[in-house]
Amino acid sequence: MKAADMSKAVEMSKLFKKIISSRDNISVRLDRAVAMMAEKTQADAAACYLVLDDNYLELFASYGFKSGLNNNISLRVGDGIIGGIAMSKRTTTVENIWQHPDFLYRAEAGEEKYKSFLGTPLIRWGRAIGVLCLYKKELYNFGKDDVEPLETLAMSFAEWAASDEMREYKNAFMAQRGQTVRDRYKGLSLNRGFGIGPAVVHRRRQAVTKIFAEDKQAELERLALAHNRMNSDLDEKFNSSKLGIGEHADILDAYRMFAKDKGWYNKIAGHVEGGLTAEAAVERAYEDMWNRLSATQDTYLKERLHDLRDVADRLLGYLYGDTNEIKTNDLSEMIIVAQTMGPADLMDYDYHKIRALILEDGTPTMHVAIVAKALGIPVVSKIKGIYKEIKNGEMLAVNGDEGIVYVRPSEKVLETFRTKIAERQQQAAQMAELKKLPARTLDKQRINMYINVGLDFDLDYIDATNCDGIGLYRTEIPFMAAEKMPDVEHQIAHYKRLLDKADGKKVVFRSLDVGSDKLLPYWTYSGEENPAIGWRSIRITLDRRAILRQQMRAFIRAAAGKELNVMFPMIANLAEFRDAKETLMLELEKEKRRSQNIPAKVNVGLMIEVPSVVFQLDAVLQEADFISVGTNDLAQFVFACDRTNNRLAERYDVLSVPFLRIMQDIVTKADRAKVLCSVCGEMASNPIEAMVLLGLGYRNLSISGASFGKVKRMVRSADTGHLADYIQTLLDFNQRTLRPQLTAYAHDHGIEIF
Repeated sequence: MKAADMSKAVEMSKLFKKIISSRDNISVRLDRAVAMMAEKTQADAAACYLVLDDNYLELFASYGFKSGLNNNISLRVGDGIIGGIAMSKRTTTVENIWQHPDFLYRAEAGEEKYKSFLGTPLIRWGRAIGVLCLYKKELYNFGKDDVEPLETLAMSFAEWAASDEMREYKNAFMAQRGQTVRDRYKGLSLNRGFGIGPAVVHRRRQAVTKIFAEDKQAELERLALAHNRMNSDLDEKFNSSKLGIGEHADILDAYRMFAKDKGWYNKIAGHVEGGLTAEAAVERAYEDMWNRLSATQDTYLKERLHDLRDVADRLLGYLYGDTNEIKTNDLSEMIIVAQTMGPADLMDYDYHKIRALILEDGTPTMHVAIVAKALGIPVVSKIKGIYKEIKNGEMLAVNGDEGIVYVRPSEKVLETFRTKIAERQQQAAQMAELKKLPARTLDKQRINMYINVGLDFDLDYIDATNCDGIGLYRTEIPFMAAEKMPDVEHQIAHYKRLLDKADGKKVVFRSLDVGSDKLLPYWTYSGEENPAIGWRSIRITLDRRAILRQQMRAFIRAAAGKELNVMFPMIANLAEFRDAKETLMLELEKEKRRSQNIPAKVNVGLMIEVPSVVFQLDAVLQEADFISVGTNDLAQFVFACDRTNNRLAERYDVLSVPFLRIMQDIVTKADRAKVLCSVCGEMASNPIEAMVLLGLGYRNLSISGASFGKVKRMVRSADTGHLADYIQTLLDFNQRTLRPQLTAYAHDHGIEIF
């Protein structure tokens, strides 16, 4: 931050603290703070919206608008420019709001006088709890000099907005709606299972209360000491044999490496050099990263942000001297309730006592959810408000199968849960035996079952499942995790480690699949109206051929003496496949001239995920050694349906006649051409959908590690001959989906799909 901007931010923060420490009532202080904000930024109008009930924003203070607006204007989170800021948690500038597609005009506010807009979220514990807004009458391009002082003020504003007095003020306002504490919550299941126990509310570290440093050198020394102590304690924690996390140590090691990242640490130190305290610098470094990466739809990058949030919170704890582990020694069992948490936070507890985990903000790919799954802990998420409403010690019952949490459950509910828990313990013993059994159907059909691998911890499923190998290795993950483009040597080391871990089992490498929602942080992307069908995947690497050649070279050298299987994604026609294959073969010829240490065998295949290539399948099969159906993108393109759009989530089903006919056509042609055909998309990881794939003729499935056991149980309980006959009778139906009929068939024939 420039000196002038820092001076303005310091002045605004001092005035703000003076205003909120006065004895005026809260509404008066809010109005004064917003008026000061407008005056010091030379804005013509300003506003402060606060989030209520996690669903909507209420205008609590304004300046420059019509009188009487406070507490009389509200909008849902996600609606309009302001609601969009609360949803995205990103600062937004608009030169002309009247031309912005999300602008919601409110005549009662008198907005017609204003054209330019700057809004920044009030962030607390990674959540937007409000939005500060500035307006100008003339067309004006708000720049960095305007944004940074407002973002710095927002840190102080957020502290007040989250204070006890403000919480009581907002609760009194909401009480007019007659809201009461609930005793049954419905959320999203992240891991199945049942748990009973008293609540332990996971508290985050202390909040940032001091923004500006008095002694930069002293702050840098505090930062270095806290950083070193944190990493030393993490090393001791993760190296301890008492953790007992076995094959999932890799994900915690990745967390530890993230905590030690020099680039992140240097950014924090840079903010301290700019005049912030060490604590405020940690927050600013996180916000900078959030603004860079939060727009992506890629789940891996989103989880990197979760990890960064978790590491930042942990570092704040060390800066404040709050490093004591949570005391739960007097509890024999517990249910953890958290707004969000990281995998290291889970290790702060004795995980043997954890009966369930409730995350107010959680996704299936969150690292803490993954580790919890590995430990057999039921996980439920997406329950708004539960973090604030649950009290320590309250008895909870968690139904991870349906995503339901009971607060102070009745004895009848508890008895039902105890029965379910006993049944699950018996099933767990059966699953351990399943690993030793072959993946063979009742009619003696051998099904080759592979796993999909992205993150390093997925590799541990090779031993845990006794799978046939890796049917899909997502090579873009190391690229996305790196700060710069990995060179050939780094790629070779990564791929060799993967092949060594596979220990002779089959490994299929997918070439770099980036673009769309998987963006590399060190590449510059021009915006696209339809990125899912734009410049992505093989289209990028064929255009940037040097990247493709380097990756092919790394594959070849890493697989020296072993079988190499390379698969190209997003192929739309035969010419693209030939072009990509030729690139691999040219690199192979170069390596032969350079060294005799080459792969023992090279197989080249492609993913079937673009409908156009299905119409060239006969020609493709003459030149491909294998194919793998990526059902996620194929279904998206077949139905012209964005699979990330919640409004369309239930409208189209892969278990419908059009899609199943396409899937049957693909495997039939592949079998006729004697080309190995597999499925590596989500269909293979869902037991009922995998059941249908068996009936269509598929004998090679690549499955997520977490779903492997469920799919294997289905395989061993199915008769493919009977399945095939039944599915053929359904392909003349015209219903939107065949899922009800297929589910009923599975129940009637004892096929285990749950």
